[in-house]
Parts: sequence; C-alpha cells; structure tokens
Amino acid sequence: MKMTISSGSNLEKILKSGRHAVTAELGPPKHSSPDNIIRHTNTLRGYVDAANITDCQSAVVRMSSISAALHIMNNGIEPVIQITCRDRNRIAIQSDLLGAYSLGLKNVLCLSGDHQVFGNHPTAKNVYDIDSIQLIQLTRRMRDEKLFFSGEPIKEHEPKFFIGAVANPFADPFEYQVDRLEKKINAGAEFIQTQCIYDLERFARFMDTCVERGLHERAYILAGVTPLRGPRAAKFMQTCVPGITVPEEIVQRLAKAADPKVEGVIICTEQIKYIKENIKGLSGFHIMAISWEEVVPEIIKGAGICPCP
Repeated sequence: MKMTISSGSNLEKILKSGRHAVTAELGPPKHSSPDNIIRHTNTLRGYVDAANITDCQSAVVRMSSISAALHIMNNGIEPVIQITCRDRNRIAIQSDLLGAYSLGLKNVLCLSGDHQVFGNHPTAKNVYDIDSIQLIQLTRRMRDEKLFFSGEPIKEHEPKFFIGAVANPFADPFEYQVDRLEKKINAGAEFIQTQCIYDLERFARFMDTCVERGLHERAYILAGVTPLRGPRAAKFMQTCVPGITVPEEIVQRLAKAADPKVEGVIICTEQIKYIKENIKGLSGFHIMAISWEEVVPEIIKGAGICPCP
C-alpha cells in the first residue's frame, strides 16, 4: 500500500508506515459526566495508538460517540468515532460527519449497529436508511470526490476521514464473511477491526483466505481480542452472543482457575502472542475490554505489543 496520507490521523500514519498498530475500545457513559471516560483515557494513554468510541453499543443509550471522542482527544488519545446506520438517516449521518471532522476527529468506523431489540429501548424505531457498505462508500465519496450522499458537490472543506469497517470471521456461513469483507474494502474501507477472536483455528483459515485474495494488501486488518473475566462470561459469550465462537476448553480453563480474572488476562495475552507469531496478513491488534479498561496496559505489556512512542 502506498504511503499517501488522506486524513492526517496518527492511526493512518502508523499503519501506512508499516508499523503494527494497537487500538482499544472505550464505551461512553450512560450519563452526561465525562469523568469516567477521561479516567479510562488516562489509563490507556501511552499504550494505544487510538481508541474506538462506541456508538450506543448493544443499542443502549449512552453519551454520543462524537462528544465522548472530543473528551478523549483533549486528554491525549486519538479517537476513532463509530457511526451506525441504526439511529440516523442519511441527512443526520452527513451532519454528524461534518460536525465530527470540524472538531478535529479524523478516524471513523462505519457500522450497521446492534438491533434495538437488544437494548434498553426495544420498542424504538430503527432507521437503517443505508447499510454499512453504503455508508463506507458514501463517506469515501465525500472525501475523495467532494460529493454529498445525494451527489451535490461539497464546495469546500470536505471531511477527510480515515475510514474503517468491521469483519466477523465467526459468523455463518463462513465463506460469506470474506466476501462481505471484500465488499467493504471495495466500497472504500481502509482499515478493518475484527470481532473478538477465541477460535484461533477458524481465524487462521479466515486470514489465509484474505491473504490469498490479497485483501491484506488493500486494507489494514487488526485482530480483535477480548479478555474474559471468568467462566460465566465465557459461557454467556459461547451460548448467547451470535457470531462469536468460544471453545469449551477456554470455559473449562477459566472454571478451574484459582483467579479467573488473572487467567482471563493470561489467555488473552497468549492469544495475541499466538496470532502475532503464526497468522499472516495482520497490521495490528484491537483490544476490546469494555468496562475492564484497566487490564489493557497489562495485556499489551505481557504480549509485547507496546506501540512506539
């Protein structure tokens, strides 16, 4: 991939320089105070190259991704805002993109969004005016062609985002997931963050297919990992969360551990080391430890993936 910088974001510069990136994830609070997210920012500063700010994850009302991202940026970590298609039509999406870029936010992750039935307003009306692939394509067009979604020209000051998307190697049918990833890259996604990985064998097959197709040369793929607090969390992920595969051996290992939380961190560290040493085509790691941010530095140090200063 050529070293042509589109957005000027730190994350883009790191990935395009050939260095592996480390990103984390921060969930905005379910209230209006920024204190907690600033505290988590202080915990992660110096350990990650950027941090995703989720957009009402699990369809639960939280502080907006854009507002929370500004607090994070002002406290020393570059944010990656999330924009979902669930809650906004194309007018509102473009308004948010323009506003976010005006605040200095340069990275955006384009998502469909969890369905509202899973959240705390299950009777809310969803929008889905466009899907995530269309969102990627149209956001890229705003930047590169200076056009609104309607085709009307943006006369000046177009938003120049570094554009990301997600991939789930564990959803079925398996073969379709690589096809879907390729569609997102064709639409204009420049970096990819995967769903959390527990089934290393299946992830290896997914990445082998990506490498065979050359997708790793067209977008930067970051492997997603999530530490588990204990066997109950592992069993819940295994049985109740669609699109995630948790091997039974991990559940049993946590169940037998003297301290399941310590064991969960060790397992996550081992997974990163294995992926780093054995799976080709990756450009870094995305660590998702929502509501457990304090263990992220320990995982990063233990796995030997500390970002360069």
